[in-house]
Amino acid sequence: MRGIDVSENNGFVDWQTVKDAGMEFAMVRTGFGRGDKDSRFDENVAGAHSVGLKVGAYHYSYALNADRAAEEAAFCKKIIDESGVGLELPVFFDMEDEDGYKRRNGFNFDPELITEMCRTFISNLGLDCGVYASLSWLENYIDWRSLNCAVWNAEWGSSDSIKGYMWQYTNSLYIAGKQFDGNILYD
Repeated sequence: MRGIDVSENNGFVDWQTVKDAGMEFAMVRTGFGRGDKDSRFDENVAGAHSVGLKVGAYHYSYALNADRAAEEAAFCKKIIDESGVGLELPVFFDMEDEDGYKRRNGFNFDPELITEMCRTFISNLGLDCGVYASLSWLENYIDWRSLNCAVWNAEWGSSDSIKGYMWQYTNSLYIAGKQFDGNILYD
C-alpha cells in the first residue's frame, strides 16, 4: 500500500487529492515531546478518514532517558484518547535527532539506552505500536530486532534494507504540487 506521513508542517492537506493520487493510508503526527500536540492532528486524521484512507500515527521524541520516554507515551496516548479517533494502523515512536535537540542537550547516544527508551515508550503506550527511525539509527542505535514490534524504516532510495512493516522511501513525493514523505506499507 502507498501512503504519506503528515504533520502541521505540511499545512492544509487536500485529502481527496491525496486519495486520487493513489494513496491508501496516512501516518499523522500526534505531537512531539511531553507537551506539544500537533496543531493539525485531529484535522488530518478526520480528513484522511473522510476519503477512506487507513490512518496510523507517530510521535516525535525529545526524550533524553527512559523516564521521559514513558512520559511521552502517556502524552501521546492522551492526545489519541482525547481526540476520540480510531486508528487502523500502529502508532510509531519517532526516535531520531533531526533538529539536533538531543545532541545540544548532552544526550548519551548509547544503543542500549536508546533501545530501552523505545521499549519503554512501546510498553507504556498501551496501543499497537512500533518504532520509526532512519536506517542509520536502526543499524547503529536501536536493537529493533529485540523490540518485537513494527519497524518503519526511513531509507530514501530504491530499496529497503530492513523490509519491516513500512518503508519511507522519499521526502519528495509531490501530490498536486505539494511535497510529502512517501511510504510503502507491506501489510
